[in-house]
Amino acid sequence: MLFIAQQLREIMASLGFRSVAEMVGRTDCLKKREHAVTKRASEVDLSYILDPVYAHAPASHFNPEHVYDFHLEKTLDESVLLPAFHDVLAAKGRNVKPASVHIKVSSTDRAFGTILGSEITKQCGTDLPDDTITVTAEGGGGQSFGAFAPKGLTIRLSGDANDGFGKGLSGGKLVVVPPKGSVFKANENIIIGNVALYGATSGKAYVCGVAGERFCVRNSGAVAVAEGCGDHGLEYMTGGRAVILGPTGKNFAAGMSGGFAYVLDTAHTLYLRMNKDMASLQELTDKYDIQELKDILQDYEKETGSALAARILADFAHYIPDFKKIVPNDYQRMLTAISRYEEQGITHDNAVLEAFEEVTA
Repeated sequence: MLFIAQQLREIMASLGFRSVAEMVGRTDCLKKREHAVTKRASEVDLSYILDPVYAHAPASHFNPEHVYDFHLEKTLDESVLLPAFHDVLAAKGRNVKPASVHIKVSSTDRAFGTILGSEITKQCGTDLPDDTITVTAEGGGGQSFGAFAPKGLTIRLSGDANDGFGKGLSGGKLVVVPPKGSVFKANENIIIGNVALYGATSGKAYVCGVAGERFCVRNSGAVAVAEGCGDHGLEYMTGGRAVILGPTGKNFAAGMSGGFAYVLDTAHTLYLRMNKDMASLQELTDKYDIQELKDILQDYEKETGSALAARILADFAHYIPDFKKIVPNDYQRMLTAISRYEEQGITHDNAVLEAFEEVTA
């Protein structure tokens, strides 16, 4: 290791650098290999990386905003969504009528809805009623589709979405369904990419299809439904509710410390794919849990028209034994202790404090 470190220092010195920090951004010190490995590699245009405008700017005058134009005015948010909802935003949430717009999207429309969401929060805070602003989109959603959507904003997508779908969801509603006329079965096909709902805090996300890997990672308060998910589902989840109407990948619920999940486990093999270090798998027997699951499914079926959800609801009692409830161990101990203290007449806030002291003692 010392030999490698010495070699790196010598290479850096030969280029005139004293530290790695000095090397950052110095694309003028890079050059393209004369003979590409493959024909396709030779066709890659690296000019924007090797010869960007800011590479020629003096370090003391470097300001990305001055030397690179992101053309935000060309984004769908700036060119279509903000003008369409100008009146709603100008009213700052007071006595506004619901408004909607229909639009087509593609995978190049990254972070779709994020600028609109920031304006909603800036102008209206969290006062907009649900579904005040509705965006109906068709096509393939780009990365971070619907990220940070706030309360009052609903985005419906007929198509599919890339990675980062709904990350940071903050009170809004996201609905994804297959395109009309699709011949494939929704519950057998992936419709959104990896890391969906990363860091979501509140709101609803209904996915009429299978989600990719790390679905709901670090979800802390949103209600999410998908008809299956890839590896590491619900990783580090700390709150909210997740309903999975189909198979999961391996390492399910790893690091999950809060919230609940209801998983349709018709093959009764979920225990083989679940990470049991911090959470446990239970049969669904509590009447309040059963009612909560039913309420979520009814809302999900209404929003998505899911054939699978309709089939489950039509014979709900029959499917109950196939559902498993995923409960974080410490979270369950806290809830049990809180209930016990509240039964003694202690207020909820004080019961939480007493339960915390008990569980962490």
